[in-house]
Amino acid sequence: MNWPPWCLPDSSIYFHLLGFFHFLAKKHISEEKKELSKYKLRICSENNFATAAGLASSAAGFACLVYCLAQVYGIDEKVVDLTILARRGSGSACRSIYGGFVWWQKGTSDDGHDSKAVQVASEARWPELRAVILVVSHKQKDVSSKDGMKRSRETSQLLHFRSKQIVQQRIESMIKAINAKDFDAFAEITMKESNQFHAVALDTFPPCFYMNDVSRNVIDLVNKYNAYKVDMGSSTRYSAAYTFDAGPNACIYLQDKDLSEFLSIIVSSFPSIEKEYVRGLPVEVVSSSVDIFPKHAPGALDYIICTKVGPGPRVIESDHLLNPDGSFKV
Repeated sequence: MNWPPWCLPDSSIYFHLLGFFHFLAKKHISEEKKELSKYKLRICSENNFATAAGLASSAAGFACLVYCLAQVYGIDEKVVDLTILARRGSGSACRSIYGGFVWWQKGTSDDGHDSKAVQVASEARWPELRAVILVVSHKQKDVSSKDGMKRSRETSQLLHFRSKQIVQQRIESMIKAINAKDFDAFAEITMKESNQFHAVALDTFPPCFYMNDVSRNVIDLVNKYNAYKVDMGSSTRYSAAYTFDAGPNACIYLQDKDLSEFLSIIVSSFPSIEKEYVRGLPVEVVSSSVDIFPKHAPGALDYIICTKVGPGPRVIESDHLLNPDGSFKV
């Protein structure tokens, strides 16, 4: 079977994946589910976070789609690598097939067909690790990740230097940091990688501007928070680490022991105009007594999500988006 080009129109990607699953179903479907390959499908999905805003919505969506189709058709994950299938919809979706910490491997084939994801460690490896998502803007970004990366690949010399001289060493260092639960090493690599990714975006021509002034204010706060913690006697150099994907929204990694304090500082420094400001995992947010961080205009952040390293996609029994007959719920 011929594999299609990397860059398909968005609507074509869905049809391609569905068609490929029908192809797989004929080869790998279990006897009791063979009849399913004759039927059409109606797919309905929704995100509970911003879409096309640099928060990996496409990764979540395509990982969910591929996993769901594999369950429907009874495709054995030991026979068919779902990460390779998910990557055909969205590159980073391959990492979302597994839980915990995942490495997207480039493979050895020149055409990239063997590029896949492998789990480095399960979510149980580092249960103290937390992620705080600062949603600067839920609006769709001006340059999509796909278009921006295509432009970078064609014009950025820094991108090609990174791939040859930097990436592999940092991958090895990050895997070592995760296995050792070394937050200092983890934080430094995370922040440097984020900085260099956005340096590549600026080295692209025409440049891609993903971050904004609020994003840079968040970086400044994280740096000030780390310095403050050292002054207060912290045994580590870093207590928080920022990273930005292809968008203005920040992901802040820290450990559970610092979560409540950090959130209190964020809420004080970036006051809300929303009632439901802090979402996700329940966290006690108290008034911060630390008065060394700059105060920004109310509403600079849309909202905050508290989360942690979790499992991969799974089947759940809950409310569905479709009625039993396949019609849309009103």
